[in-house]
Amino acid sequence: MKRALSIAVVLAVTVGSPAQAAPPKVSQLVVFRDGTAQAKSAVSTRATKLTVAGRRCTAGDGTALAALVRSKPGRLRLHDFGSCSRRPSDGAGLFVRSIRGDANRGQNGWVYKVGRRSATAGAADPSGPFGRGRLRPGQRVTWFYCRLRDGGCQRTLEVAARAESGALVATVRGYDDAGKGVVIQGATVSAGGTSAQTDAAGVARLAVAPGSYTAVATKDGLVRSFAERVEVP
Repeated sequence: MKRALSIAVVLAVTVGSPAQAAPPKVSQLVVFRDGTAQAKSAVSTRATKLTVAGRRCTAGDGTALAALVRSKPGRLRLHDFGSCSRRPSDGAGLFVRSIRGDANRGQNGWVYKVGRRSATAGAADPSGPFGRGRLRPGQRVTWFYCRLRDGGCQRTLEVAARAESGALVATVRGYDDAGKGVVIQGATVSAGGTSAQTDAAGVARLAVAPGSYTAVATKDGLVRSFAERVEVP
């Protein structure tokens, strides 16, 4: 009887324990100094091992650095301002010095945004990009080379596209470090081999044939947008 009771207790504990959630997948955009970019969707943020200054370190689950490493954008060089180790909890001081040969210089260098806002914590900080928890499924992470001016980085572009009969209409806004946006005049919106510039209201109209398109916004001195998909009837 005691044996049966013991088995029942073990089974109850096993069945009642929730399965550990898988690390989230995010969309990531890495924009290099020359304006070229690597865009990937469904990038895993599973913890990954790193070697920094000969020491074995870990970027933990749900961190922007884990996603960056797993996306393989090119050679990465890191610096540790803390005491990283195999424990993810020690990764807060890990700092990206160079991606694919684009190295930090002076006050200019690599930063990342989550959504429209610049992160306030390190990319492997276990408290997350804003100290309120790690990345969530489907979030957008943008890595770019910041050229610091007047205390802030250049704006990152975002394009909102909609379809009209025989046309793709796009509105472009640029966001500062705090996530505050303004309309951008003179940005180039490209889709399906066609392009147009935005007017004073930040709007561009592209005459296109019916079909599926991805629209991207660019402008010299600013950070290009994620691609947005739109169906034109």
